Amino acid sequence: MFRFKQFSIAQDNCAMKVGTDGTLLGAWVKADKPQQILDIGTGTGLIAMMMAQRFENANIKAIELDLDASQQAFENFQKTKWSNRLSLEYISLQEFQHTASFDLIVSNPPYFENNLKTNDKQRTQARHTDTLSFESLIECSAKLLSQKGSLAIILPSKSKSKVEKIGKNYQLHLNRLCWVKGNDKTTIKRALLQFSFSKYPFEENILIIEKKRHVYTDKYTQLCKDFYLNM
Repeated sequence: MFRFKQFSIAQDNCAMKVGTDGTLLGAWVKADKPQQILDIGTGTGLIAMMMAQRFENANIKAIELDLDASQQAFENFQKTKWSNRLSLEYISLQEFQHTASFDLIVSNPPYFENNLKTNDKQRTQARHTDTLSFESLIECSAKLLSQKGSLAIILPSKSKSKVEKIGKNYQLHLNRLCWVKGNDKTTIKRALLQFSFSKYPFEENILIIEKKRHVYTDKYTQLCKDFYLNM
């Protein structure tokens, strides 16, 4: 069980456990009073629950392709005080249909391309792009977004240029970009990206997580303090 300030997450049946990537995305994304939010590939349900905590008037729809993870995420949702605003569907993004458009779409997607795979099929599906390519993620999201909505994702930094290029093919402009480093001596490993159909002034910055082992920077603490217990 992973405990946050306002909710807890059971994750024993999920291939991908609670990690820094999901928490970063959930804390970093910006939105102006979104009413309808979609979490693609919810896994444990972490980002969906962060959205429920942050945006008190939003209804959050989560979709998940893995049956065990979807069942566990649903159980996690039911144990929160936001259970009436959280819903889950066991389905792929490519098959998912929704009558209303979304004001915000978030995803910590599978992002390994052509990497060596393990014998754990559940973990491979959660980590590799075989079942959800970047192209499919962007194309489907563009169809589901409202005209003023936005898409926020976290990816390996090396995938940023490719995904930005795909976004342009679907009239999605990169509005916000945050490069993430473990500490000031390590290389940039992750990129947080937020797209919309509008060309807003471009916002770019760097986030360093730690000053030294288990000593967090002020910027990271400020970003995540509403969630992590010991911040």
